[in-house]
Amino acid sequence: MKKLLLSSLFLCCMSYFSAQKIYTVNYESRADVKVFVVDYESRADLCVYKVGYESRAGKNDGKWFFVDYESRADKKIFFVDYESRADLKIFFVDYESRAGWRNASKKSLLY
Repeated sequence: MKKLLLSSLFLCCMSYFSAQKIYTVNYESRADVKVFVVDYESRADLCVYKVGYESRAGKNDGKWFFVDYESRADKKIFFVDYESRADLKIFFVDYESRAGWRNASKKSLLY
């Protein structure tokens, strides 16, 4: 019983501290969030930095790690062609320190 409780606690903690892993789907209907990439940082809801390693990704703070398999993702996104069709507008930044939310009201989309 004690081992079961400890393993349950461990799994809960691991899911809390896991990285924000993103998978890009091919069909809009399969996505959790529809995303549009804007041309200017000032127009974005979220500034995203693509990290090179899963261990470097954050938890809903704009540091994304793109996974190769849908089953490994925390969130599935679809890139739309028009801003008006998007749930979330993002801008890709070159520096990790620039990543983060610009419109906190949209934060719940990626929880």
